Amino acid sequence: MTQTTRAPRAARKPKPEGQWKVDGRDPLNPNEVFKQADDGLNVRTRIEEVYSREGFDSIDPQDLHGRFRWWGLYTQRRPGIDGGRTGSLSDAEIEDKYFMMRVRLDGGALTREQLRVLGQISADFARDSADITDRQNIQYHWIRVEDVPEIWRRLEDAGLDTIEACGDVPRVILGSPLAGIAADEIIDPTPVIERIKSTWIGSPEFSNLPRKYKTAITGHPSLDVVHEINDCALVGVVHPELGPGYDLWVGGALSVVPFLGKRLGAFVTEEQAPEVWKGVTSIFRDYGYRRLRNRARLKFLVQDWGPEKFRQVLQDEYLGYELADGPAPEKAATPGDHIGVHRQKDGRFYIGVAPRVGRVSGAKLLALADVMARYGSDRLRTTPHQKLVVLDIEEADVESVVADLDALDLQARPSAFRRSTVACTGIEYCKLAIVETKQTASDTIDELERRLDGVELPHPISMHVNGCPNSCARIQTADIGLKGQLLPTEDGGQKPGYQVHLGGGLAADDRAEAGLGRTVRGLKVFQDDLADYVEKLVRRFLAQRTENETFAEWTHRVEESELA
Repeated sequence: MTQTTRAPRAARKPKPEGQWKVDGRDPLNPNEVFKQADDGLNVRTRIEEVYSREGFDSIDPQDLHGRFRWWGLYTQRRPGIDGGRTGSLSDAEIEDKYFMMRVRLDGGALTREQLRVLGQISADFARDSADITDRQNIQYHWIRVEDVPEIWRRLEDAGLDTIEACGDVPRVILGSPLAGIAADEIIDPTPVIERIKSTWIGSPEFSNLPRKYKTAITGHPSLDVVHEINDCALVGVVHPELGPGYDLWVGGALSVVPFLGKRLGAFVTEEQAPEVWKGVTSIFRDYGYRRLRNRARLKFLVQDWGPEKFRQVLQDEYLGYELADGPAPEKAATPGDHIGVHRQKDGRFYIGVAPRVGRVSGAKLLALADVMARYGSDRLRTTPHQKLVVLDIEEADVESVVADLDALDLQARPSAFRRSTVACTGIEYCKLAIVETKQTASDTIDELERRLDGVELPHPISMHVNGCPNSCARIQTADIGLKGQLLPTEDGGQKPGYQVHLGGGLAADDRAEAGLGRTVRGLKVFQDDLADYVEKLVRRFLAQRTENETFAEWTHRVEESELA
C-alpha cells in the first residue's frame, strides 16, 4: 500500500494591523477612512459657518458621529430610552438633538474668572448642568449646535477651549492639582504641561491617532494623577545624580480589557519631557494598531512589544539619544485626592472639597466663585477624582471658607464614602450606558452615611459606579467597582444592576502597587439593593480584618462566599 505524504501547509500570513510604519496608510476600517478624508480639526469651520446657522438636521453624519468629537462634542442620549435598548439602536435612534460638551482643563487649573465664565455658560446654554469628570474636565449637557460658536467665543476669551477634548487625539493632560503650591512637591509639572499644550494640541501632527490618547504628569509624591492607567505618564522622582525629574510609564488603560501601565525604567529631565512625550505619542501614531477599533489603544502595542523594545524604539527612532536609567516612584505618603485643609509652601492654605460624585451646576460654580472672591482666592484646581481644590486661603479664614463651602454642599470634611465615590455620566445622558449612575451613587452615599454613622473605618473605601462595561469610572481600580448591566429577575424580566469587582486600586498611601479588582463569578447586585450589599460587605470586613489589613487586601484573602 502506497502512503501519501501531504505537503505541509503554508503558514497563514497574518493580517496587517494597520500600522503606518509597517503596513502603509491605506485605511482598513470606516473610522480610518473618515479621518483620512478630512482632519477632524477642520469641522470647526463647518460648525461655525453652516451647522450653527442651519441647525442640527443640516449636520453631515460623518461630522456628527465622528469629527465633532475633535472639538469636544458628542450627541447625548434621548430621554426615555431604557438600558435594554442601548446596544440595539443606531446613533440616529438613540441620540437627542443636543450635545454633551467637554471643556478641556489641562492640569485642572482655573482662575476665579474662568470659573465664572464656566458657570455662566452652564446657566445660559446648558440648563445649569456641569459635571467635574475624572479627567479634570468640566462637562456640559443640553448644548445646542446653534449656541456652540458663542460658547467657544466666551471660553477662548477666558483662555479656555474644547479642542481635542474627545476623539482620536491627545486628550486633556492630567496634572497634579498641587502643581507649584505644595511644600513637598518634587517637581512642578506646569511648564511641561504648558509646552505640550501650546506646541502639539490642535496640531495636525497628532490629530489622527489610532484612538484616544491619555496623558498624566505629576511632580507630587502622593501620586495624584492615576498614572498607571494612562497611555503616557510622567511621575516625579529624584535621580541620585541628575536631581528632580520624571519616571516614564506607558500603555495603561482600562475599558473592557484592562492593562496597567509599564515602567520603562527611564529617567526624564524637565528639559527632555516634552520631546519624550512627543516621541511616545509618535510611536502610537506610527506603530499603533488601526485595523480593529478594539485593538487600537497603545496598551496593546506595549503588551506585544514589552517595555524594553518600546524604550529602544523611542530612543533610536524618535529621540536620537539614550535616556538615563532612573528610580521608581516611592510609595505615596499622603492621599492623592487632596481632600481637607492643608498648608501651602507659601504659608497659606488649600482646601480640597468633595462635590457629590462630581456633579455640580452653573449656579454652584458661580456661588463658588463668589466664596473665592470674598476671601481673596483667585485659583482653583479640579482633580482626577471628581473633586475641587481651592487655593491661597489665609490661615485666619480657613474655617469660614470651610463653612461657606459646606453651605454649597462642597464638603472639606466628607464621610469616607462621599470622599471616595466616583460615578460616570450614566444612562441620563450617555448613549452607551445601560443603567443610571450619578443619582444611584449619591443616594447610596446618603444611605451608607445614615446606616454606618459612628462606625469608624480604618481608611476610605472607594466605590466606583459605571453605567456600562467601558470603565469611564475606573471600576477595576476601586475597592468596590460596579459595572452596570441588566440583571434577570425571578419573573423572567430584567432590572438594573451591577457586576461587582472587589479589591482593585492604584498606588496610594494605603497601597504600594496598583492592582486590578477581583471579579467573583456571578457576584452581581440589583441597583435597588446596592446600599444593603455595601453595608453588609463593610461590616463583614470590619469584623474579619486582621491588624492593619486594608479592604482590598481582605477581599483578595477571603473565600468568595464571604464577598457575596
